[in-house]
Formats: sequence, structure tokens, C-alpha cells
Amino acid sequence: MLSVVITTWNEELNLPRVVSSVKKIAGEIIVVDTESTDKTVEIAKKLGCIVYTHKNTGIVEPVRNFSIAKAKGDWVLLLDADEEVNPELADIIVKTISSDKADYYRLPRKNIIFNHWTKNSHWWPDYVYRLFKKGYISWGDEIHSIPVTRGRGADFPIDESRAITHHHYQTISQYILRIDRYTEHQLNLLVRDKTQFTWQQLIIKPSQEFIRQFFAREGFRDGVHGLALAGLQAVSELVLYLKLWQLTDFKQEFIPIREFNKQTLLQFKDFRWWLYQHQGITGKILRKIKMWFI
Repeated sequence: MLSVVITTWNEELNLPRVVSSVKKIAGEIIVVDTESTDKTVEIAKKLGCIVYTHKNTGIVEPVRNFSIAKAKGDWVLLLDADEEVNPELADIIVKTISSDKADYYRLPRKNIIFNHWTKNSHWWPDYVYRLFKKGYISWGDEIHSIPVTRGRGADFPIDESRAITHHHYQTISQYILRIDRYTEHQLNLLVRDKTQFTWQQLIIKPSQEFIRQFFAREGFRDGVHGLALAGLQAVSELVLYLKLWQLTDFKQEFIPIREFNKQTLLQFKDFRWWLYQHQGITGKILRKIKMWFI
């Protein structure tokens, strides 16, 4: 039997879609709700789901093992409420678990961000561990942690028809709210690792994150969407290190203008290097950006 396990928090709008997409292949559908304040639980029960509750941890990873433990099936399909399984993928899942060729599978995920299928940067194929025999995968509690696996593993092909559809960020406000929530958990990791705040981090970290997302991961291929996501990720890094500064009780510190110029110019140097590497590929938008810094 296949158990479909869905974690929710205020997902009254998304839940009917994901439940409908797996209704035909699921022996049971389990919803683990993390203290929703909307009608998520009520809707889940009306849809015939088995509902459990878990403390809201702000991120999904600490809830994973609890959710999996509630499944009665030999196989588990783990989903988020803003995801969806298309009919072709549903048929393939049924055939896959019948073949018994592996103990767990990574599935590609099609991320729809701001009404656009984002294919570049790290957004595609965005493999996720979601289909597995019960007992063969477990999660740690850290944000975006890679699960511990045992047994034989395999990947579904990089094919849109075999990918989970992820209705990801739909508004800028939603992205900003998640930045605030995720950076709280990332801050805990910095504190755990005894990272000390320096003002240089406020220049280096956002700049390097933008370069990584837009150039190294080729986010520019997604046009304005890629530029927007690179910018938002840079903002996330800025917020994270501002929160680290906050832990010093906003300690005042003098910034020597020469050192500020040095750090800024170093980032511009990296930026121009990447522009040079891609000047024949990125088109008019990058040529215009290049003119700003020459």
C-alpha cells in the first residue's frame, strides 16, 4: 500500500489540489498539520484524510520523521501542500513501487515561481527524496537538511511529465515572509558554529549570493525572474547577517572608508569577471548592467 503524507500549515487553498492529484493511487492520505489557524484541518477531514497535529517548528524538516511514522503503507510518497502530482507521474509511481527495483527514489520537481516555470539556477531539476519504502529514509532537524538513506536508491528521469509540480512562491510578500522565517533558523546555525559578526559580511555575503544565483547558477537565463530571485536571495543574506549583528545589541563600529572601498571594489571585480565570461550569452540586459560599472 502507498501512504501519501502531506505536511500543512495554513494550506486551505492548496490542500484540495494536492489531495485530488493523489486520490487514485493512495491507500491512505495522511495530513500532519502544524497548528494552522485557518480551515486546513477542517478541509483535510472533509477530503477524507487522516489528520494528526504537530507543534509548529517554522520549518518542515523536524516534522518529517513524525509524519512518516504515522504511515501504515509499505511505501511512502511525501508531499508538501503546495505540490501536485500529474496523472502521468501518478501512473509511473504505481508501476515503480510494483517493480521493486529500488528502496527509495529522488523525483525531479518543477518549480512555478511568480507564475513562471523556473528552469535555471538550482531550480531544475531540483531533485527531492519523496518516494521510498518506509524505514529507508529519515530526516535531520536542520533546515534544508539532506535525509539519511539506506538500501538501493534511484532517480526518476529529468522529464517534466515525471516531475512533481511545485506551486512555489506566488507573491513577493510570500517570499519576504519566508526570508524572515528561514533566516531565524539559519541564524541558529551561525550561532552554533560561533560565527562572529563583521561589517564586511554586509557587503560580501549579499554580493556573493547574487553572483552565485545569477551567474554561477545561470539564473540570468530566466530573464527578469532570474534577476528577481537572485536579488531576493541577496536580500536574504543581508537580513541573515543583520540578525547576527542584532545579537551584538547593534554594536556600533567605525567603518574606515578605505576598507569600505576595498571590499566594494572586490565585489565589483567579481561581478565584472562574470559579466565578461557571459558577455556573448546573456544579451542586452547584461550589456547594460556592464556599462554601469565600467
